Amino acid sequence: MVDVSGFEGFEKRLELRFFRDKDPLENSMGLRLIDFESLEKVLETVQCTVVSAIANQSFDAYVLSESSLFIYPTKIIIKTCGTTKLLKSIQPLVLLARNLNLTLSACRYTRGSFIFPNSQPFPHTSFEEEIVVLEEAIPLSLRYRKASVLPSHEPSRAWHVFSASVDFDSDSFIVVEVCMTELDRFLSRSFFGRNGKEMTRLSGIDLINANAIVCDFAFDPCGYSMNSVDGDRYSTIHVTPEEGFSYASFECVASVNDEDIALVLKRAVDVFRPGTVSIATTYGGEEYNDEVTKRVESVLEEKLGLECRSRRVEEFPGSGTVVYQSFTSRRKIVLPEKNGDEC
Repeated sequence: MVDVSGFEGFEKRLELRFFRDKDPLENSMGLRLIDFESLEKVLETVQCTVVSAIANQSFDAYVLSESSLFIYPTKIIIKTCGTTKLLKSIQPLVLLARNLNLTLSACRYTRGSFIFPNSQPFPHTSFEEEIVVLEEAIPLSLRYRKASVLPSHEPSRAWHVFSASVDFDSDSFIVVEVCMTELDRFLSRSFFGRNGKEMTRLSGIDLINANAIVCDFAFDPCGYSMNSVDGDRYSTIHVTPEEGFSYASFECVASVNDEDIALVLKRAVDVFRPGTVSIATTYGGEEYNDEVTKRVESVLEEKLGLECRSRRVEEFPGSGTVVYQSFTSRRKIVLPEKNGDEC
């Protein structure tokens, strides 16, 4: 759905985690047993559809008309762009899980600052309204709760986080969400008038992780989405290439022990050579490692000429730590820091 000023590229992201009420061996597939018709009904409520899909032994990955959906046995991740109503998916997904003897154990909602905030439908009209809806949609058993807005050097570019959990998160993976604006005009041409395979190859997206299987989709007349699967890990990219409101996102999961995470981010960002970049990294449990943050900043500056303008680190009870970094190209003129911590 297109706004009068342009398409809203910034996604809303929802992650729901569940635990099994019965013997795990009785239902090893878990949430993956939800039938496709039921998923379609949920997505219809959100106002998006499935356009492509891929799966392996660990999870199912769906490319949506507005971003992506990932379903693991005990975890669902759904991110949608445009003017979708993402939070309407919570209660029907919880109900579908309950029918499979799965109970909600954690909920995390994240998003950046919208390019066209006035075009968003309720409750996405403000973070305060989103928090009210989130609080009403989840059970009281998720007792560790926190909502926060992490600022950057630009007042109009903040990171919004709501988390709630039954207990402390023991997940050893980290989730990296990258938002890019002011994409290089020449490189953006790769995402016009071609099919998905051509866009993947010409842009260099296929080289970000050579081991992954890519499921891509091209939009008409322009735009691109892809999910990739590599064992139990996913990555996803979404591109709105139109000049004036160009935007691209990259998301992946990794481990703090991965030596190449900074290089993976470098390859992903280099596909677009954006003027501005923000990176939100969520560390589950006790996994926060400042060395990963520093390595990312060093690689992006040395290899791509992106200077870190601000860094915020915030803990979320029961859900881990979020690090929010903002970068700008050295060719851009920036104002002095007003919010957040300098890098």
